[in-house]
Amino acid sequence: MNKDQVKGKIKEVAGEVQEHTGKVVGSAEQQAKGHAREFEGKAQKAAGDVRENAEDARKDLDKDLNKDLPRNVTRP
Repeated sequence: MNKDQVKGKIKEVAGEVQEHTGKVVGSAEQQAKGHAREFEGKAQKAAGDVRENAEDARKDLDKDLNKDLPRNVTRP
């Protein structure tokens, strides 16, 4: 898990809380701001997911490339 995934999830939850609070107090403005914050968080979390998947793929590729090398040879 990376920082974008964590920060994104926090924003998402904060936005949900803000949106529901806006509903309770009858503030359409707070509902809209909460909704926007929620989706901003989802987008940040998705970016973090992409970053993590790319890093995992790079590590897998690196393992595959290194397993074929003789033990005394390392890739630069």
